[in-house]
Amino acid sequence: MTVRLRTIRHPGPPADERICALPCRAVPLRLTLRAGQSLAGAVTEAFAQAGYDFGYLRLDGASFAPLNLVTPAPAPGDGHAAWYSATHYIAGPARARHAGMHLGRRDGAPFVHCHGAWGGPDAPPDTGHLLCDQSTLALDCTVIAWGLCGAGLVSHHDTETDFTLFRPEKTGEASEPNAFLITLKPNQDISAALLAFARRHGIGAARFEGIGSLVGTAFDDGRAIESYATEILIQQGRLQEGRISLQVASVGFDGRGASGNLTHEANAVCVTAEILLLRESCLTPG
Repeated sequence: MTVRLRTIRHPGPPADERICALPCRAVPLRLTLRAGQSLAGAVTEAFAQAGYDFGYLRLDGASFAPLNLVTPAPAPGDGHAAWYSATHYIAGPARARHAGMHLGRRDGAPFVHCHGAWGGPDAPPDTGHLLCDQSTLALDCTVIAWGLCGAGLVSHHDTETDFTLFRPEKTGEASEPNAFLITLKPNQDISAALLAFARRHGIGAARFEGIGSLVGTAFDDGRAIESYATEILIQQGRLQEGRISLQVASVGFDGRGASGNLTHEANAVCVTAEILLLRESCLTPG
């Protein structure tokens, strides 16, 4: 059965450039996040101590008390194509089964963007967009991360969607780039866009880390989340021998997460996708 590519209408004119990407140097790290801090504060502090203002990390296994998150919600009637739910408060303890986070900058200050899947007695919702300044780490934890040199994500107003969104900006010279920092515009299949980008740059093998939103989510086993706006976390993304596979955790309007491999040509970006493409040389933290 062929699944069609669903699209969404945003309030502004589509930008001519549908993919923004910059080469960078990704340095594998293991960071310790300290309990008792907000997640935003702990992550910013840990990257700074390692010498980085920009980066990406996998938050798998971190514990929170409390945890605050939002999930996708229907458009509010102000012109935006989609919106967020009211805040869901989980007293905790809640544990991140899988989560991913970009550290960038907004209005000149550190800013973090995190999607994840959670486990705890108060779920659902069990998947969504973590409010990092309102969620507190319950225990110290050590996480896998990549510090970025040469490019970083910086927030700007996006005319097409009328949201403030990350996009890559050059932050200096990156010696021996081994990664690309990428953002995708709406209404293009996420797998096809990343595969086409890799081919243009002669990349045959890579790992993808990142988060974003889709116009519904269609899995390759026939399951689907029908909400016209869903949020995703890439749990495992691989490019090998010219083929791409993206395993994601996704959530729609009901707050109940689902995981699986995305089917190709059926998963259009809804608002944005923020992706770190890692070449084979930078896959394993020291």
